[in-house]
Amino acid sequence: MSDAVEYGTVPGIDKPISRLVQGTIMLDEADLASSFTLLDAVFDLGCTAFDTARHYGRGNEAVVGRWVRERGLRDQVFIIGKGAHPTPDEPHRVTPEAIAADLDESLRQLGLDAIDLYLLHRDDPGVPVGPIVEALNEHQRAGKIRAFGGSNWSHARIAAANAYAADHDLVPMVASSPQFSLVEQVDEPWPGCISIGGPANEEARAWYQANQMAIFAWSSLAGGFLSGGFTRASDGGLPEEAAARARRAYGTDDNFERLDRARKLAEVQGMTVPQIALAYAFSQPLNLFAIVGSENQEEFAANAAALDLRLSKATLPWLDAREGAL
Repeated sequence: MSDAVEYGTVPGIDKPISRLVQGTIMLDEADLASSFTLLDAVFDLGCTAFDTARHYGRGNEAVVGRWVRERGLRDQVFIIGKGAHPTPDEPHRVTPEAIAADLDESLRQLGLDAIDLYLLHRDDPGVPVGPIVEALNEHQRAGKIRAFGGSNWSHARIAAANAYAADHDLVPMVASSPQFSLVEQVDEPWPGCISIGGPANEEARAWYQANQMAIFAWSSLAGGFLSGGFTRASDGGLPEEAAARARRAYGTDDNFERLDRARKLAEVQGMTVPQIALAYAFSQPLNLFAIVGSENQEEFAANAAALDLRLSKATLPWLDAREGAL
């Protein structure tokens, strides 16, 4: 472990988990050298947690699995896997059959015996929770997964799944992966996304605070909206598609006001806008882990520096544009 990052735990996992989780969507099986360089760099800075998914392209699972095996790191790293994402041909894949197929393929790609935390990448609210909880318990008993939860599941659906588990003497979901950041998501960046940010989701945040369930928050920098270069007039160098998505999902007057305040606070603190945004997330009374898409060691180190800053109770509502003065 390293002093560069903080660590937490998840029920069912007997190893420390870095609060900053490295995303893997940028990894490319066709360029193992660069991919391994990135993974080595963030691991050297103390990152022990890596977020993968069956749905991501360019071979992220194969790259991570090969890196873990070649470096002999299986006992030191925490692997998140995700499956049951809908496809154009199969829009309803939150089923025991699809979960089993995706899990087996992920294990094959990773070349590992088990995934530490397996998340259902999307929910299908029309599907009863019972068969899903039963299926996940079956995979856990078989040793294929060590713990499980939901990505883009509402807190109400997770509560229902865990009530079913309690009533049937089964293992519950122990983690959730919604979007959460300083700014409010006003439109889905992709279909089926769930956010717990903004005034409309206070009930969800209160539930997570009361239960202290592990949250693996994706897009804590709002898809680049909080990257520091994004403004009302400029996309800050983001690729055209990503910039359009960020502006559609987050580009409201209220969110630009939050961005302006983050920029002011960054100047006062001698930090960057992304660091202030991450500090905002980590200053919440939540059991939070943040998935970050660091492209190199310097980016991960800059993100890790945000862990040293805890914002005061007076600063948080001002930054969130709920109060007019600090």
